[in-house]
Amino acid sequence: MTPDEYCQRKAAQSGSSFYYSFLFLPPARRRAITALYAFCREVDDIVDEVSEASVARMKLAWWRGQVDQMFHGTPDHPVAIALAQHIQPFGLRAEPLYAVIEGMEMDLDQFRYPDWDALRQYCWRAAGVVGDLSASIFGYTDPKTLEYAETLGLAFQMTNIIRDVGDDARRGRIYLPEDDMRHHGVSIDDVLDSRYSDNFQALMRQQTQRARTLYRDAMRLLPEADRRAQRPGLMMAAIYATLLDEIERDGWHVLDQRIALTPIRKFWLAWKVWVGGGHSLVRRLAA
Repeated sequence: MTPDEYCQRKAAQSGSSFYYSFLFLPPARRRAITALYAFCREVDDIVDEVSEASVARMKLAWWRGQVDQMFHGTPDHPVAIALAQHIQPFGLRAEPLYAVIEGMEMDLDQFRYPDWDALRQYCWRAAGVVGDLSASIFGYTDPKTLEYAETLGLAFQMTNIIRDVGDDARRGRIYLPEDDMRHHGVSIDDVLDSRYSDNFQALMRQQTQRARTLYRDAMRLLPEADRRAQRPGLMMAAIYATLLDEIERDGWHVLDQRIALTPIRKFWLAWKVWVGGGHSLVRRLAA
């Protein structure tokens, strides 16, 4: 199995919404973004699957070494080998890759977030910097496109947090800002014990509005000149924003179930953006 084939399998097995946006890209860009996604999955899986924190830290430190080797030597892991091929063609930088690893390290040390400022920093490491790298792979001419991509990454991460409240709680993690929880009268035990209430619904309505504000800000930042090149990100935005709508329609019942879109619906949403150029989506999310 070649490094590219390894990354392709890693991406396909995940069933992620991101995978559907990769399908429409030219081969070189598709291989690059697939390798980047596989890198993110590798380091994320360490935190989710390794129960001993000290072992997880060692594995993340090893991945930091792989990033070093991508830029200054010869990496060993097939994902690192695949991603290294795309550093020069797409102007990828080491700092965002290190930041992704730092975000995963935060998951080993921090299980609560006092406020949005603290959570935003985590979201930036977990997804904002990935938006930056992705925009470089998709192609851009205006530096403001990187601001758009980072903000869109934050919107994606907030959508994930809203969707995964129950799953995260079962791992002992709560990503909802503690000051928001206090404001709405929702305790940590309420979330850990999956106690659904009107107060919890109000808390989730606030988080949903925060995510929608991030989508709006991202769309307003996207320069017209780069909209066509950035269609893959817009395809992901269509899928994630629709998922957010579904969660709200379901009344934020995310404590005991995981709400998801079907694969065919994800593909349809992605295809509509690709064919239509994303103009209607940008207008809708920016309103």
